[in-house]
Amino acid sequence: MEGFIYHDLGKIAYTDALDKQTNTFNYLVDAKLRGKKGDNHLFFCEHEPVLTLGKSGNESNLLIPETLLSQQGISLFHINRGGDITYHGPGQITGYPVFDLEHWNIGIRQYIHTLEEVVIRFLSLHGIKATRLDGATGVWIDAHLPGKARKICAIGVKCSRYITMHGFALNINTDLSRFSLINPCGFTDKGVTSLEKELRETQDFEQAKIQLKGIFSEYFPL
Repeated sequence: MEGFIYHDLGKIAYTDALDKQTNTFNYLVDAKLRGKKGDNHLFFCEHEPVLTLGKSGNESNLLIPETLLSQQGISLFHINRGGDITYHGPGQITGYPVFDLEHWNIGIRQYIHTLEEVVIRFLSLHGIKATRLDGATGVWIDAHLPGKARKICAIGVKCSRYITMHGFALNINTDLSRFSLINPCGFTDKGVTSLEKELRETQDFEQAKIQLKGIFSEYFPL
């Protein structure tokens, strides 16, 4: 059995999803401070087009004036996760694990490594060999081939008292043209991709969520 409560939020505004995970995060922190144990939660969702910039991100990685974003129906949020700028939108599984890592006796480095491993395992189900890239959090295809490295999953988290929030963005049927508005995750020499692009056909989004959640259950058991 999985060691978390799963929530499929469907398509949801970024601010609403942020409120849900923030409230859950605060509850877990408060419970820990009072010596009690709270439930871990895993949220999956899709967002309307939105850009998020991490606390250490460089605003120069937004390649158009912020005032022009609204004309394209895109919002920008400055948030308290690690990492630089990334895009969320339809066709992308955005995952927010709000986990107390002490439940599994792991630290933040191992947690991020495990998130990457979950996605690598998921992609292997579809015949795709993905890997990590040294010095670049996330999951990549052809990571070590000059000029061909492309990111399929971005990861950025916040952790306090071993409790996490924010998480990952896995491109399934994502409109990749939106990434032309930014230097994704701060990179200027690497590309982005999706499961749809790699397999050259639209993917079953709901089935992808089921598969991914199942792998989370293996890596974060009760």
